[in-house]
Order: sequence, then C-alpha cells, then structure tokens
Amino acid sequence: MIPFQKPVLLAALLAATASAALTPAQAQQASPSEAPRVSHETADKAEESDIAKESQNPIGNLTILPFENYANFDYGPNKGAQNVLEFEPVVPFHITDDWNVITRAVIPTVWTPSLAPAKTPPTALAPTDFSAFFSPSHSIDGWTWGVGPIMQIPTATNPAIGSSVWGLGPTAVVVKTTEHVVAGLLVNNVTSLGGTSGRFGTRYGQFLAQPFFNYNFGQGWFVTTAPIITDNEYSSGKKWTVPVGAEAGRVIRLGKLPVKLSLGAYYNAIRPEYGSTWTLKTVVAIIF
Repeated sequence: MIPFQKPVLLAALLAATASAALTPAQAQQASPSEAPRVSHETADKAEESDIAKESQNPIGNLTILPFENYANFDYGPNKGAQNVLEFEPVVPFHITDDWNVITRAVIPTVWTPSLAPAKTPPTALAPTDFSAFFSPSHSIDGWTWGVGPIMQIPTATNPAIGSSVWGLGPTAVVVKTTEHVVAGLLVNNVTSLGGTSGRFGTRYGQFLAQPFFNYNFGQGWFVTTAPIITDNEYSSGKKWTVPVGAEAGRVIRLGKLPVKLSLGAYYNAIRPEYGSTWTLKTVVAIIF
C-alpha cells in the first residue's frame, strides 16, 4: 500500500456507507430468508458458532469486553520485547428499531523494553481511541455497515508513549456475513487538533486499515486473519506497518456466559526502522 491510496481508501468506504444510508427505511429490514442476528437478549440460548460470528462483526449486536495482548518481538534499537495489553469494550445502543450506535474504545497499557540511549518508562498508559458507529440494526443480504467519528483521548502517562494532544477523525466499516464467513474492512484516520512538529513534537496523523476474514467451522471454532495496517504521517523514515498472519480460537461457555479465546501470530512484512518483527496476539473476550 502506498501513501496516496490512504485518502482514496477512506473516501471510498465513507462514500459506500453514505450511499447505503440513503436507502429507504424498509430496505434496512432483514431478508425473509436471513437468520436473525444474535443479540444480548438471545445470547444465552444461541449456538456458540452464532455468537462467534456476531462477535467477529465490529458493529455487532453484542456487548463484548475483550482483553487483547500483543507481545511484540525485536522492538526498538536493542531488539527487545514490548508488550501491549488493550482493553477494548464494545457496547451497542439500540436507538430505534432500525438503527444502532455502537461504541468502541481501545485503552492500552504498554510495557516497553530499554530503548537506550533514549529514556523510556518501563510501564505507561497510551492514548485512548474512542469511536462511535451509526449503523442499521438489520443486515441486507448479509451486508451491514457503520460510519461515525473517532477520537483520540490524551490518556498517555508519559510523552514517550503518546501525544498529549486530542485527536479527531472519521471511521467506517463494511461487513459481509454468510453461513461460515464474516469478512470486511474497518478504516479510520485520526489527526491531532494542534500540537507541535519536530522529532519530539506532539502533532500526529494516524491512519489505520484492518481487513478481516473469519471462517467458522461449527461448535464455536474459528480461524481468522485481521492484520492492523497503520501509517504514522509525522514519523521519520518508514511510516507503514503491514502485518501478515492468522489466528485460531473458540467461543466456550463458563456457565451461561460466552467467552471467546484466540491465539495467533503476525509477521510485520513492512515496518518502521525500530518496529517489531513478530507479534504474538492473545485474546480473552467476555460476551454479553
């Protein structure tokens, strides 16, 4: 992916979702042959594979409390191991029979290896990303979409971990669901509201694209690939990170409570000078 494709990709996805928003209200109803989506009210009786499919939709009907851990290897000038633990709550709000607002937050805690001669804290909170998607309650032939704002909140406890400046931008997602597959693309672009430029500046422009493909085998088992492709506009040297990899997991029940577990690895085929080579990803998500 090259830099000029970034605004084109985001604009295309925003245009597609805006076009869908202009369809008549009755078109938002599910097709007669389409199975109802799992929701909070039906999760306790739903099959594990149906819960897995709905949880794989970034704008699904379920409340999800995921803990995602990223162990990044060969990170920094001394090739150490960095660990990022993200709490990523997803909470849908049903505002009408036809429309939802789905809120998503990413709250990271970062453990950083020595970056000597630079001074870095061993542990710190990073900035928090908060997004809200306006989305139809019903899919159409398995398709659904969402569009809205994303905000970066300056919760970083050390300037080496993140900017102290608020950020804002657009985000959008499209999703296709079939009997076994949940696939789609999520994109966003966050730009700082001010800040300073330079090597130690607080200004930033961050683009993210996450294509995802999930295949569900039954009984809650699934495999997935969901690489997080990023571009840091104001960083020096190589700006892009492009991972390649996959994960496997299962939805189980602890009593009546669904829990999603997964494990996977990604190789950063394109990365900044001091970016990690490999990432081991572990997920534990409680589903309501």
